[in-house]
This record gives sequence, structure tokens and C-alpha cells, in this order.
Amino acid sequence: NGDMEAAVDLLRAKGLAKAAKKSTRVAAEGLAGIAVNGLTGAAVEVNSETDFVARNEKFQAMVAEISKLALAAGGDTEKLKTMKYPGSGHAVAEYVAEMVATIGENMSVRRTAVLSVKDGVIGSYVHNQAAPGMGKIGVLVALASTGKKDELAAFGRLLAMHVAATNPVAMTIDGVPAETLNREKAILEEKNAGKPANVLEKIIANGLKTFAKENCL
Repeated sequence: NGDMEAAVDLLRAKGLAKAAKKSTRVAAEGLAGIAVNGLTGAAVEVNSETDFVARNEKFQAMVAEISKLALAAGGDTEKLKTMKYPGSGHAVAEYVAEMVATIGENMSVRRTAVLSVKDGVIGSYVHNQAAPGMGKIGVLVALASTGKKDELAAFGRLLAMHVAATNPVAMTIDGVPAETLNREKAILEEKNAGKPANVLEKIIANGLKTFAKENCL
């Protein structure tokens, strides 16, 4: 009826309605974003349906902004979603929904993590970089040390690259979830069924040492 503001509202409402329909579609692609500010680093995973959208400049710009916000979210994904997206007046979750309507694919902020140190550096590495600070795999490493910052930063990057390549389960065997260790023990017991208890005990101990070497940082 010639009312421009009403027309804008209608178009926005229709766009968000489309976004709601797309929300059931699987979003398994996307980008991992990394942001480091002084002694704090944040990582965030933002998903899309296709790798094509992950190469979209608008999507990448959104991931960069969400990564920066993640520095203040303390690793809380739900808190991150409610934080105000810069320059929009909307929460992150609402802004993502608007981007779904604009780009035409389902998207979601899947998870975030934060690391910080009192003294030292935050090392980082992005694998398969699509744009500065974002790619297929993002790694943060916190190094607590009073050593030289430039040397620590170089070592932190190398360590982060190693983590990206090996995808360790935990720092040490003590950090491996009990269910994972129990599954490994069960496999070793089944493979060595019928052997004396004392022999089986040594086999399991050695097997877990091997598991630690292969799966712990």
C-alpha cells in the first residue's frame, strides 16, 4: 500500500521465515575462526551447508566478527549467541538467521572455546586457510612461561600445527575420558582372551602406553 517501512518489515519477516525452514538442513561445512588478543585466544566453529558458502566474503566477514566476540564469551556458546553483533543491533543468533535468509543456506554457531595465560603466549594455527584467521581447522595453544615472547610464539605455532596434524585426544593419558580407556582395554582383552591374568595385565598396561603415545599430546 505504498508504505516503505511496512514493506521492509514484510520482506524481513519473509526472509526469516525462509531461514526457519532451512534450519532443519544439515550444516556440516563452514569455517573455524581464531582470534587472539594479548594473553587470551578464542576459537569458534561456524557451520554452513556447503564449502561454497564458506568461501563467501560475507560469510567470512561474519565469522571474523563472531571470533572477536568469542574472546569475551569465555567459551560459552550460548552466551556468544546472545551477544550483540557489531553494527547490527541484533544478537549473534539473530544476525546469523538474517544471513541464512540472505545467502540461502542453513548456518549455525556450533561451538566456541577460550584459552588464556597470566604470563606467556597464545600460539595459534589455521589449516587450509580461507581468509586470515579462519580455515578448516583452528588450533589454540596456551604456553605459560616467562621466556622470550617471540621464541614462545614461534614454538606455540609449531605445537599448534602438530595438534592440527595429529588431533590428540588429551594432553596426557590422565586426561583421556574413562569411557575411551575402557573401550581400549576391552579391545585388548578380547584380542588376548584366554591368556593368564598376570600376562593380560601387562599386555593392557603396554597397550595403554602405546595408545598414549599415539593419541596424547
